[in-house]
Amino acid sequence: MNRFVAFGWLSVTVILAIAACYSHSPTAGNVDIIVASKDFTEQDILGELLAQQIENKTGLKVDRKPRLGGSYVCHQAILAGKIDAYIEYTGTAATVSKLFENQKIPSDPKVLFQQLQQGYAKNFKLAVMPGLGFENTFAIVIRGDEAKRYNLQTLSQAAQYTPQWRAGFGYEFSERQDGLLGLAKTYNLTFAKPPQIMDLGLIYRALLQKQIDLTAGNSTDGQIARLGFVVLQDDKRYFPPYEAVPIVREETLKRYPTLVPAIAGLKDLITADEMRRLNYAVEGELRNVKEVVQEFLQSKQAVTQGSEQLVPGSY
Repeated sequence: MNRFVAFGWLSVTVILAIAACYSHSPTAGNVDIIVASKDFTEQDILGELLAQQIENKTGLKVDRKPRLGGSYVCHQAILAGKIDAYIEYTGTAATVSKLFENQKIPSDPKVLFQQLQQGYAKNFKLAVMPGLGFENTFAIVIRGDEAKRYNLQTLSQAAQYTPQWRAGFGYEFSERQDGLLGLAKTYNLTFAKPPQIMDLGLIYRALLQKQIDLTAGNSTDGQIARLGFVVLQDDKRYFPPYEAVPIVREETLKRYPTLVPAIAGLKDLITADEMRRLNYAVEGELRNVKEVVQEFLQSKQAVTQGSEQLVPGSY
């Protein structure tokens, strides 16, 4: 019943989120481009990064849709033409697009990127642009004292203790193709009771307060090290690559050709360590997202040069 209720609320959220975009087409009012982001801090930062890069390099007017929803919501919104761009992760894109529904998602980052580019262009008329330079994979996290007590470094090692542990996960991880079901099967994970499904903003607090013993976070979360948590190594390579990449409507790129070099200027701009620092600046230091992004882009101005030779179609 709880799962049914959760699914019902998710369905309502998807419908409302997409419907909310319908009154804001890319050509409405003084807006040229609509940039969306998913519903967690890193996406707040990446959405603002994409928006500021477009404004700085093209002069186009960007309407921001922060925290539009999860991966499915953003994917459906861009397919419907209600947003123009957002930042996705390659493994997640492979999952929500169902391009690899009947086959294993490639473990080679370059192969996955190329196949996504081809599949998104052919099936959705969407461009998968060059990656931002870092990967944000799922991080299976436990408390540091537990890792030390049992000398745990890998998921395979932890599997013998999970029958005595409680787990908690976000709804999306519990349901998606590359999430909990496959992870549990790969590592033969069982728990003391069915995993709790909770808001992503609560998982680390629940872990810290010992309401749960294991969760799935993101590898670039600034809180992991700060709270003394340990990420268990995915020693069986269950998770596919999750490189951060801009997804953009091809129609929008054709309408505004200057977008291509502008967005390509973000290629390899951010390392995983830099992303963790940006996340911590917003979450840990409670700094304004726009200011954090503005400062970061100013420090990276020289890096964005050299992309100006790209022409539409070269992405």
